[in-house]
Amino acid sequence: MIRKLIFLTILTIGINAFAQEIAFKIPDYKAIEKEIKDKNSTYYYPKLMERFVSNDTLLNQDEYRHLYFGYVFQPKYSAFWTSPNDKKLREYYGKEKLEPADCDEIIKLANHSLSEFPFDIRLLNFLGYVYHTKGNEDMAKKTSIKFHNIINAILSSGDGKQCETGFHVLVVSHEYVVLNLFELETKSQSLVGKCDYQSFEKGKYKVDGIYFNIEKMLENEAKAFK
Repeated sequence: MIRKLIFLTILTIGINAFAQEIAFKIPDYKAIEKEIKDKNSTYYYPKLMERFVSNDTLLNQDEYRHLYFGYVFQPKYSAFWTSPNDKKLREYYGKEKLEPADCDEIIKLANHSLSEFPFDIRLLNFLGYVYHTKGNEDMAKKTSIKFHNIINAILSSGDGKQCETGFHVLVVSHEYVVLNLFELETKSQSLVGKCDYQSFEKGKYKVDGIYFNIEKMLENEAKAFK
């Protein structure tokens, strides 16, 4: 099926990393907010987003961290976001083969959705595949780089071993993209403090579960219900 992830080979981290000591930096949201609002800063958000949208391949990991974690301070951020084209796109996810006309329609729908939420990594992954299928290797590579760097931003935010060092995500769907990347099958999900805990079948992997920090999602949800 087309739905399988195709960018595994570009990731530099493997499944065993979840059970190892790896370097990470918990996002300092106050510092990030200050920097992305400073017009004189390298991380000024409108300029960073302009570079991201224009497929600037020179954006570094620090800039991607400010883009991803700084998005929670943007008016358009919603923890409840779903693609307005999700129903139409689902028709293509399960297809065994994409025709040229399918590719053109997917690219149009995907880019429209990404204009609403540029960090839909599941859709970025699919879009990269579609560009590759269409023979547009330049855009496939640029889309792959975006996907890769967003994933790395998430993985750089913690180690997932406990809530205090959970991986920070903008939306719940990002948890499942990470799990799918490493072929980790979750048994159950539970809310533990400010984290989602995805537990696995005991003894199946080197870890029994992974914590995802959803504090900014919870804050956003609380605002929505005020």
